[in-house]
Amino acid sequence: MAKSLVIVESPAKAKTISKFLGKNFKVAASQGHVRDLPKSQLGVDIENNFAPKYITIRGKGEIIEKLKKEAKDAEKIFLATDPDREGEAISWHIAQLLDLDIDKPCRIEFHEITKNAVQAAIKNPRKIDLNLVNAQQARRILDRLVGYKISPILWKKIKRGLSAGRVQSVAARLVCDREREIEAFVPEEYWNITAVLFDEKTSSKFEAKFYGREEEKIELKNREEVDKIINSLSEEYVVYKVKTGTKKRNPPPPFITSTLQQEASRKLGFTAKKTMLIAQQLYEGIEIKGEGSVGLVTYIRTDSTRVAKEAKEEAYRYITEKFGKEYANPDAEYSSKKANVQDAHEAIRPTSVFREPEIIKDSLTPDQYKLYKLIWDRFIASQMMPAIYDTVAMDIKNNGYIFKASGSSVKFLGFMTVYVEGSDFQEEEEEKTLPVLKEGTKVRLEELKPTQHFTQPPPRYTEASLIKELEEKGIGRPSTYAPTIATLLERGYVVKDKKVLKPTELGFIVTDALKEFFSEIVDVGFTAEMEEQLDKIEEGKVEWYEVVGDFYRDFYKTLKVAEEQMEKVELEEEVEVTDIKCEICGRPMVVRKGRYGKFLACSGFPECKNTKPLLEKVGVKCPKCGGEIVKRRSKKGRVYYSCENAPQCDFVLWDKPANEKCPVCGSLMVEKNTKNGIVIKCSNPECGYQKETN
Repeated sequence: MAKSLVIVESPAKAKTISKFLGKNFKVAASQGHVRDLPKSQLGVDIENNFAPKYITIRGKGEIIEKLKKEAKDAEKIFLATDPDREGEAISWHIAQLLDLDIDKPCRIEFHEITKNAVQAAIKNPRKIDLNLVNAQQARRILDRLVGYKISPILWKKIKRGLSAGRVQSVAARLVCDREREIEAFVPEEYWNITAVLFDEKTSSKFEAKFYGREEEKIELKNREEVDKIINSLSEEYVVYKVKTGTKKRNPPPPFITSTLQQEASRKLGFTAKKTMLIAQQLYEGIEIKGEGSVGLVTYIRTDSTRVAKEAKEEAYRYITEKFGKEYANPDAEYSSKKANVQDAHEAIRPTSVFREPEIIKDSLTPDQYKLYKLIWDRFIASQMMPAIYDTVAMDIKNNGYIFKASGSSVKFLGFMTVYVEGSDFQEEEEEKTLPVLKEGTKVRLEELKPTQHFTQPPPRYTEASLIKELEEKGIGRPSTYAPTIATLLERGYVVKDKKVLKPTELGFIVTDALKEFFSEIVDVGFTAEMEEQLDKIEEGKVEWYEVVGDFYRDFYKTLKVAEEQMEKVELEEEVEVTDIKCEICGRPMVVRKGRYGKFLACSGFPECKNTKPLLEKVGVKCPKCGGEIVKRRSKKGRVYYSCENAPQCDFVLWDKPANEKCPVCGSLMVEKNTKNGIVIKCSNPECGYQKETN
């Protein structure tokens, strides 16, 4: 019998931790949250200091009973959920259900799943931090109040299925406001003049751009002004000033959650949601050949760039061995720009830099490899010396006017040997080299190129730039960026066109309604202030129910006004005409959206009210009759998969079928969504075979 029970969130994390602890330890998984507010009601007692009414999450009853049984047999219980507000809350809920004494140390915390970190945590348990729990609880209740109170009004006045949220609605507003800036933008004409010059002594050709006079820059606004300058130039171009020097390009800091999401979007094309899903797998543990289950990276929800001393020392050794001592920076330090960063956390980094991406590539899926390599490269670069450039800048004079030329060349690559940070916009100029000429040198004009330009509107947000904006404005926290963007897309408030985010008509309508009646909910400053209040709860400076109460007093008044005064909006439904004919009247069927998704309806409505389900084929043959398996919805809206020949053929599955058979029993394989990603498993419950997909 195990003497100690360690409880974590996921089976993958449990598997990785188990190998670091002896046979006296049993590691069990809660599989995420075990209790939450009920979906069917508000679940908050507003009259009783906003006391939450928690219930067991559906499907978690059996897991809780197993945990209770294991806890009953254990001498010690350690709660080892993730090291953040959410993890602390899960530990508190588990402690409540297991009737643990929260005044005794039962909580352990580690920021990487390694032998040293886990064993050190076991030796140093602490009490559950109720301030952290209360901060999470306050956020959850605020989000519930906003969502459950505003959403019914939006359903009634605009459209069913809509939602509002503290972070979500501000993010939607940012996208809508940017689109309106773009629509209102009036381009302004401007011109550049580029002189292509040649130095005979060095046989060098280079370009210099018109600046103006020595004492002032001249803006060229039209062709007439350009022609006036060109006509006043002489044939003699003389090097007037030369300035040479060096400049440093510092390495970027190691990743935090937001910068990882941004860079994975730029370099890998990953959505924020996909990045976090794969990063979670890397954190919790991957089966590495010859090592077993290994946690490859540190905790992935962090806003700290701090690096542990041991990790710095290991990186220094690696860089020195691999690149040379001159590349290693023993004094690499990064401080956060934000005042409210919790530096108990670390940056996102590899748990060991000696576990190079190429060495473990065969143990990773392609996407896991790409993201691990990105994290590994960035961390190694952050511990290297800056790149050094030789620079030269020249002023070329002609008849009192100045043309400027500048160039640079790499003197020492430094961190750029490993990594160069991506950019949202392709506007970085290529490195240009210039000849170093003496002052007074005459150069020959080869060509004078006047070019017309127009000012550009602000760019639309990408996922990366929206996350950056939210972070800079103090909206949301590391755990909220990915689900916020996913919600905007799922609700139809924004669409993704290539990489940019565009608001839909629905997004504009909802945002405008919220701006009119719930101005604070979509106010950037107010939402950032609420985040600061949550931080104060975490620090024990304010009571959580007071923060919620202060918010609700004004919020309640605006609810009443909105219910009475918000006008009903008639949305024009977009319909898609199909080639399918209505079997009743012969008119074409169209695709419409209903409460539970898309369906086929006669275009002759309301004269003809014929409807039928829109059968979406999944590309898999029915194993019983050979027909196509199609996606359907039950009367309650739940997705299931059955044969197109139903009801004559009774084949049915709740999980999406995969186009392959089980190698063990020959049954059809299915895709199962889990916290750690999609798992391909056998549809035969008696078989149990499964494999992970990419």
